[in-house]
Amino acid sequence: QVQLVESGGGLVQAGGSLRLSCAASGTILSTNAMGWYRQAPGKQRELVARMIRGGIPNYADSVKGRFTISRDNAKVYLRMNSLKYEDTAVYYCNLVQWGHDYWGQGTQVTVLS
Repeated sequence: QVQLVESGGGLVQAGGSLRLSCAASGTILSTNAMGWYRQAPGKQRELVARMIRGGIPNYADSVKGRFTISRDNAKVYLRMNSLKYEDTAVYYCNLVQWGHDYWGQGTQVTVLS
């Protein structure tokens, strides 16, 4: 069983920064993919950034140049700079291994315009 626990969300002014963290526990493979998705009210969940350990990260076009994903063993981070109102959403940590998707409980990010 895999569990993901996120932290680091909160309230921030537009132009500000936040850093999200996610820690995975359980049986974690070295070749899994970890990343971040988000879901705004009334919208579908969308990819923000993801990477395979040792691989090149990929980002949604809307966050390129502003967000940076990084990994450290069973942890994944999302550094968010120059936040915009439209970045407001619940952010979910995601891990894919053995063909299964695992999700965290989500952390709210609210950007004030």
